[in-house]
Amino acid sequence: MTNSEVMDSQPNIQADSYISQISQPSSPGILSVLRILEYLSLATAIGSGIATYLYTTNIKLIVTLAVSLSLFTFLFLLNRQLQKNHRNSVYNSNLLRRASLYGNVSQLQKCPENTQITQAVEKALSYCQELINEYKKVRKNDRNVYYILQLGTIVLSGITPILVLVDKLETNQPWLKWLPVIFPAVASIIASISTSLNFEENWISANRIVELLEAEQEKFILGANPAYRVYDIEDPTERSKKARNSIANFITKVNYIHLKQVEGQEAVQQQEEKKEEKTSRATSTSPQSLLENK
Repeated sequence: MTNSEVMDSQPNIQADSYISQISQPSSPGILSVLRILEYLSLATAIGSGIATYLYTTNIKLIVTLAVSLSLFTFLFLLNRQLQKNHRNSVYNSNLLRRASLYGNVSQLQKCPENTQITQAVEKALSYCQELINEYKKVRKNDRNVYYILQLGTIVLSGITPILVLVDKLETNQPWLKWLPVIFPAVASIIASISTSLNFEENWISANRIVELLEAEQEKFILGANPAYRVYDIEDPTERSKKARNSIANFITKVNYIHLKQVEGQEAVQQQEEKKEEKTSRATSTSPQSLLENK
């Protein structure tokens, strides 16, 4: 083996050693077993609780109830921690897989800074993925709240005519007369909350940002954009420089997408504040104008 081949193989050895340092996701089989044990302990606790309620003098049932509740609490906390660790390991494995895919597509195996570039790509992808996960959480929460509020408004508005008919019946319950007033009031409050807090606009904009960030991430990994294209450079040193520039361009683009969304939300809030100021000024000046006319 010549000296050039030895030098070319060193970055691959370093990259392989770095990849092997990242722990692979553990098997979820133990999680399933612990989840089954958790359900069994819960069922035992419920059964022993019912038996203790029926036979209060039996000490063995009380001890069984206490032990099963303690075991259920322990397994519940243990399962939560193991699931969190498993999600983190899967997350790190996916990031490393994407970073290695970027290195393979960009043909960085013979570059002198292969390991450093792989680490930088992993950090850049981790930053982008954190933003994607955050916007996905916002999308899910706002969408669920919006649908719940809309469903509540529809149900309360539909029940109101029925309550009006119930009010006309001769009943000895005075609280029934308040229902045709309370339900429409609650429906109007829910509708005003849904429109004023902009849950629909928030989850639609969050969904758009998620799609933009995921598309930009795929462009970066596959080199679909000329700013991210590295594999067409023959010199390994120049290819390393181009790879670092592509990482900087990717982070800049991700920050631009994120900051544009933040600025858009601030602009919407400023417009709402201006509308509130105009309405408050109009309400404050209307009594004065009436007095002047008199």
